[in-house]
Amino acid sequence: MLIKALALVSTVLLLMSLGFSVLGTTPLLILKHKQPMDSRVVRQIFHYCYRLVAVVAIAASIGHALEGRKVFAVCTVSIAILSIAMHRWILMRMDILRVTMHDGDSNAVRRFRFLKRSGVTSFDDPRADLYGQRLDRLRAVKKYVYRMDVLERTLSYDEVTEIFVRVNSLGAKLRSSDLALAQITAKWKNSLHTFQAFQGKCKEVGFDLELGIHLKNLVAMATGQSRFKTVSSLDITRLQKAWDEACEGMNFAMNFLKNNVGIDSPALLSSPFMVVAISYFGHKRNYQISPDESKLLRYWVLAANAKGRFSRGSSETLLDQDIASIRDGGTIQDLIDRLRSQVGRLEISPEELSGRNQRSALFKTMFLAFRSAGAKDWHSNLTIALDHNGVQHRLQFHHIFPKAVLTKAGVISREADDIANLAFIGGKTNRVISDKPPKEYLTFFAAKSGEEGFSVQEIPLDPDLLDTPAYKKFLEVRRERIATRLNVFITG
Repeated sequence: MLIKALALVSTVLLLMSLGFSVLGTTPLLILKHKQPMDSRVVRQIFHYCYRLVAVVAIAASIGHALEGRKVFAVCTVSIAILSIAMHRWILMRMDILRVTMHDGDSNAVRRFRFLKRSGVTSFDDPRADLYGQRLDRLRAVKKYVYRMDVLERTLSYDEVTEIFVRVNSLGAKLRSSDLALAQITAKWKNSLHTFQAFQGKCKEVGFDLELGIHLKNLVAMATGQSRFKTVSSLDITRLQKAWDEACEGMNFAMNFLKNNVGIDSPALLSSPFMVVAISYFGHKRNYQISPDESKLLRYWVLAANAKGRFSRGSSETLLDQDIASIRDGGTIQDLIDRLRSQVGRLEISPEELSGRNQRSALFKTMFLAFRSAGAKDWHSNLTIALDHNGVQHRLQFHHIFPKAVLTKAGVISREADDIANLAFIGGKTNRVISDKPPKEYLTFFAAKSGEEGFSVQEIPLDPDLLDTPAYKKFLEVRRERIATRLNVFITG
């Protein structure tokens, strides 16, 4: 009788505790808890509920087992085991989450769920802190205080633009061309689309220039100087006229560079300011240039490009000096004399090539000179160019003495990157050569395709110079030959 009463009472208590646990704890998982104390209270409630269910279920299973009700005994034992497992699983996750919470942190649960979806299952994971910090910074944006200045409707576009320029000049660093564009577009509606359309046409023919260069060209046409500080004084009529002149001048400059000089991409210019100077020169000459002037202009462009005319000192000041000379009726010879006063002798000496690398303006001139001489890839026999299609034909600069070979010989990286150790070939040929010593692969290609492919790139094939111990002597000999090639190319 006592065993039967035990089974009956424990079963009733089990059903009551299960009902309380389901109905009482479920809302606690849904409600928001803003205080750390809330989490501790909720944890205790779950702890005692699962313990109570486990104890009563065990008692009920004993009673039913003694009464011979095997099915009821198995069911109540299963409930006890499930209760113990849930107690361990849920409380462990509560403890993990609780250590990440602090007063006022209402996003801790949401953050933990987000981290779990990203693969972070434990706060021992080193990514947990990193991801958590990023989420906190992201949510902090909602608390950021943004300043808003509401301007009166009675203000003119010029006044609004001036305020914009002044505010941004003290805050986020904008380029002067950005501020100039803001002033121009305020006066000339839809002008941005006009500028971008012409910029796109230039890109189609190989001259992908920043919009700021086109705006600088516009300002030069309008004011006879290149700085944007005068934009605010230009009215819409003058801007539109100057833009038409700028487009015509830019077309002249691109055509001259491509067809008279051999420069078919701004990547071959030491500075895009060169385009503005040529554009302004053509405009002031009404695009009527004699054969002698054309030769001199070509010489000035190549010499100024090789010497980095607009890459020394204040580039805008140097550009304004050239524009002022052209504006005041100066000749191309005046531009040449000004360049000479800046850099000294215009001829390129072997010593000037020493220590230069692929970032040097002379490296770009070297490419132009070699291409003009008919340099080709040693494997495909394709003329070297910037616009070849396909990875295997795409132009690469190649270390004649591979860096791996030089490193083993104790040569430092800066010396290995010397301009006299660089040549132009296709990607596939470069990969085929890999780190083979020059005496091995140069002899192979020379026997296969002849020596002309190396002579146009001024690569000596003297076996004594192709040994690694003779590397410095190789550089000296090739610098002499490159300097001669560059001077012949520049002078035409």
